[in-house]
Amino acid sequence: MSRNTPFFLLAALSLAACTVGPDYARPSVEIPAAFKEAGSWKVGEPRDHLPRGKWWEIFGDPLLNELQEQVTSANQNVRIAEAQFRQARALAQASQAGAFPSVSGGLSAARSHASSAGQVATSHTFSLSASWEADLWGRVRRQVEAGEAGAQASAADLEAVRLSAHAAMAQNYLLLRSADTQKRLLDDTVAAYEKSLQLIRNRYAAGVAARVDVIQAQTQLKATQAQSIDLGVQRAQLEHAIAVLCGKTPASFAIATAPNRVVFPAIPTGVPSELLERRPDIAAAERRMAAANAQIGIAKSAFFPSLTLSASGGYQSESLANWLTLPNRVWSLGPAIAQNLFDGGLRRAQNEQALAAFDASVAAYRLAVLGGFLEVEDNLAALRILEQEAGVQDEALQAARESLALTINQYKAGTVGYLNVVAAQATALAGERVATDIRGRRLNAGVLLVKALGGGWQMPAPGDEGLPALR
Repeated sequence: MSRNTPFFLLAALSLAACTVGPDYARPSVEIPAAFKEAGSWKVGEPRDHLPRGKWWEIFGDPLLNELQEQVTSANQNVRIAEAQFRQARALAQASQAGAFPSVSGGLSAARSHASSAGQVATSHTFSLSASWEADLWGRVRRQVEAGEAGAQASAADLEAVRLSAHAAMAQNYLLLRSADTQKRLLDDTVAAYEKSLQLIRNRYAAGVAARVDVIQAQTQLKATQAQSIDLGVQRAQLEHAIAVLCGKTPASFAIATAPNRVVFPAIPTGVPSELLERRPDIAAAERRMAAANAQIGIAKSAFFPSLTLSASGGYQSESLANWLTLPNRVWSLGPAIAQNLFDGGLRRAQNEQALAAFDASVAAYRLAVLGGFLEVEDNLAALRILEQEAGVQDEALQAARESLALTINQYKAGTVGYLNVVAAQATALAGERVATDIRGRRLNAGVLLVKALGGGWQMPAPGDEGLPALR
């Protein structure tokens, strides 16, 4: 046999190599022709690499924008996800190493003694060896596929964590500003009730009001003050949550009470398909399906023999003077074929495990798609219904204000008792608080809708593809 025969054999086998296991094809999902709560949309694919944009700027609050930048740079959940993405990317790169030969070298010196001959021998050895397993059945190619898909899934997970952190910041900040609005409303009401109490005391001193009127006014004032104080618990907890989202301790962080600058964004009711395509959780689930599919091929390749080509060479001599010379050269070269003949059903079990894992990933993907539809529908419905409720509540609040003004005039005229005034004031205050609460719920639904649609409205520049850059 010619010394080049192993190379020709290896080349022939490599050309005849195949990739076992099924090629990946995205499973079908049931997709409605249109959202129930919005206009029609087209079928899309996950695009987790598209830029999310600073979508929170639609709320028009400079402090919110500043806090979101701190989330980007210092949020610990985002940093965890970034590290996990780097880890997945490194694993993907490591999976490519199997396509290349392994080369190692050695240098040694040894002295040996034979008792029978009474001689001491010295041996100097320099060696270089290489081995390479031919990817006949596509095991390495499937490992590369699985590694790349896993890295892409991790990149989508990173985007999902970023989106979740920014959405949590927006929600907490809007709730905090809603609490500030409620607090200001209650403080204004307390000031008005203090004036009413003073008026009642003057009337009581003049003998035109009963003692019970004074007691009722005091009761109403103290109850409203208690409500105002109670809001401090919610605001403090929201402020603490915002601090943690920014990567800070609550003790070192504070947000001053300020007028609510938040504006309600004009969110389109007809949702473009590109928004749903960019949900990172759906993209991650789809990439995990691809990785699970590649694992099936890896499991199937274990049923076939492996071919390894090994080569080694070097120099061995008893003397350093003529160590690296041609007569002292040693070498070996040859292929090796190995096949596992019996494993007690291990490979079959591993194959069944890979098939089951793929079926689970398909179900997880379909569940993610259904969850996406659910969240979009929920928040579109919430925005539509809350807008209607806000209109009706505004009318009710206007009526309550008019009723309160008339009741106060009637009390001053002596035609009704102060209990009527208390009831009208309580109704007006409740109406004001409900209106504020509805506005806060609408803003929160707006944040959740943006999150459900995968982020902002920015579209990528042409050719802007690939894994997202770490920020």
